[in-house]
Amino acid sequence: MAAGNGAGPAQAAEAAEAAAEPIVVTPDEARYDDMTSGYNKRWIGTPDRIRVIRSTAEAVAAVQEMVDTGKRFSVRSGGGCFENFVYNPEIEVVLDLSTLDEVRYDAQRGAFAVQPGAILLNVYDTLLHEWGVTLPAGLCYSVGMGGHACGGGYGLLSRQFGLVVDHLYAVEVVVVDSAGKARAVVATADPDDPNHDLWWAHTGGGGGNFGVVTTYWFRSPGATGDDPRTLLPQPPSHVLLNIAAIPWSAVDGAGFARLLTNFISWLGDHSAPGAKENALSSLFGLNHVATGVLTLITQVDATVDGAADMLADHLAAIGEGTSDAVRQALAAAPTKATWGQVTRFVSTSNYAAPAVRVKAKSAYLRTNFTAEQAATIHRYLTSTDYSNPGASLIIFPYGGQIATVAPDATAIPQRDSLVKMQYQAWWTNPAEDDQHLAWVRGMYKEVYAATGGVPVPDGTWDGCYINYADADLADPAHNDSGVPWPTFYYKDNYPRLQRIKARWDPRNVFHHALSIAPPTGE
Repeated sequence: MAAGNGAGPAQAAEAAEAAAEPIVVTPDEARYDDMTSGYNKRWIGTPDRIRVIRSTAEAVAAVQEMVDTGKRFSVRSGGGCFENFVYNPEIEVVLDLSTLDEVRYDAQRGAFAVQPGAILLNVYDTLLHEWGVTLPAGLCYSVGMGGHACGGGYGLLSRQFGLVVDHLYAVEVVVVDSAGKARAVVATADPDDPNHDLWWAHTGGGGGNFGVVTTYWFRSPGATGDDPRTLLPQPPSHVLLNIAAIPWSAVDGAGFARLLTNFISWLGDHSAPGAKENALSSLFGLNHVATGVLTLITQVDATVDGAADMLADHLAAIGEGTSDAVRQALAAAPTKATWGQVTRFVSTSNYAAPAVRVKAKSAYLRTNFTAEQAATIHRYLTSTDYSNPGASLIIFPYGGQIATVAPDATAIPQRDSLVKMQYQAWWTNPAEDDQHLAWVRGMYKEVYAATGGVPVPDGTWDGCYINYADADLADPAHNDSGVPWPTFYYKDNYPRLQRIKARWDPRNVFHHALSIAPPTGE
């Protein structure tokens, strides 16, 4: 990954790459297998070839070739997609942006340029070490900025600093017009920019919908001046990290329900914009009993007055009314370390086995679980006819600065939820696919039984997160609500996204199983 302080070297490199021969990987090469799958090994591609994209010019040329030849193609940046949007039997060519991974300060735009192949850990390290700033992005080190940012982008600093897209200043996208001509377009947050709608579409509209993103530029709203050290959030110098392992042997059904509802109740009481407690983020891993423990990972900005007391009060509130053993496991025992050290630890701890197979589903919750829903979750997590240490429901804290942005100011409308959740199972044996899929789908369907097996936005639930893509939402066998899948991800923002799709991708060149559809009749 390269870094620098100006646009000159990047432009020179792009000119040199434009003159170079394209890099094409075919099935007879040793590297092919490594480039035909991403994080989720349920999906293995068999493309005729892979084009390695090193510049915007190469992206334009590759997309033009795909249009001219009618080839079905997909785009990969970090390879973190949970579904088969990149790798499926229909794909003939993959445009691989993984080496388009520069992170630099662009003095001409007064913003940080981040290319789509830059993985989050490298983004964090470069921004921190060169300029002392960061983005409130995700917890998994290997996720590429390409798909992460345009889906919204969330991390443990989001309660303090909002979503990644809340700091998106501009985006460069290779699009295809009605005549079939590919070109690169820069769209900005400036409302007077004639391309402003394309920028808006990339603030939560999801990947693979409008074109190929070749560069994001980030600068916080309201940031002024030309000192890059002031143009993005500055992370805490140090944080308190507390990892609590709650033994399942100490948790019965009533205790589990109390833990779960206590956790969300605390967020309901301490998530108002500007609240001191937004310096705290606590990730609750409701792991299958086969793991042996429930895990609560808490990060607190150690520079905030009373940080240690805030942590202790938070843990005590979660354990209130539970057994002595549970409260003992929740006793605060934090490690103080630099934010960078903790971020590297947490993000790399999420690394999965090389052959991991995954099914993930998501939901936003605005109030709290009912007793019946808590009991359903407990039953699935303690089931004796299913055993998988990789099965869990992960609850991520929301609120705070996230809620200061209007639902239609960006394409991601879920702004006032208390938590974001991921139902998931990891496994490695393909022969076990059916049992793991059945477990995830079964729990999800039963939790939302009252609304057709899915979290219909209704005042309690608020739909789903597009970065945890779930093709089941488009399948009546799994979504019996009668509510179309776009509503779960985009709510009232979907018609605007459709109009933008019609303008910037009128030929529907960019599409997949959950892609935005042009308006009816267009």
